[in-house]
Amino acid sequence: MIEIAPIRSLPLRGLVANALAPRSGERGGVRGLVRNRDRSDQVAARRARAFRLLSTTAEHRLWQRLRSRQLAQAKFRRQAPVGPYIVDFICLDAGLVIEIDGSQHAENAGYDLQRTQFLERQGLRVIRFWNNEVLENLQGVLDRIRDALP
Repeated sequence: MIEIAPIRSLPLRGLVANALAPRSGERGGVRGLVRNRDRSDQVAARRARAFRLLSTTAEHRLWQRLRSRQLAQAKFRRQAPVGPYIVDFICLDAGLVIEIDGSQHAENAGYDLQRTQFLERQGLRVIRFWNNEVLENLQGVLDRIRDALP
């Protein structure tokens, strides 16, 4: 009889650190992002994977209603890299980006504006919701998203 050792679960922090850790041949940190432009897609994919592990309650609840083409048969992705940014949700067919903002976004309005302008230059439409709006009025948020779809 073969005995199988139990799988040791990693704490969430360990999973995120592993997802963000540089792979062989890569430099870590900000310098790695700047100097390894050819690897930036791989870095962005690992960052997006880490963000999926750390989704907020609002993002999780909205994702449960967007996934598997539940809303107007639209295919959404979550925490997807778009250029230098990672968007919360995107429907590529509709060119629609959905951002869920927490309180930190009130302090970073300039960054959010720059980010939105970049996404719009890529031909994407961006709609934003506050965390509490998703948590308190999920159906209203879904209705607005449905209205934004073609």
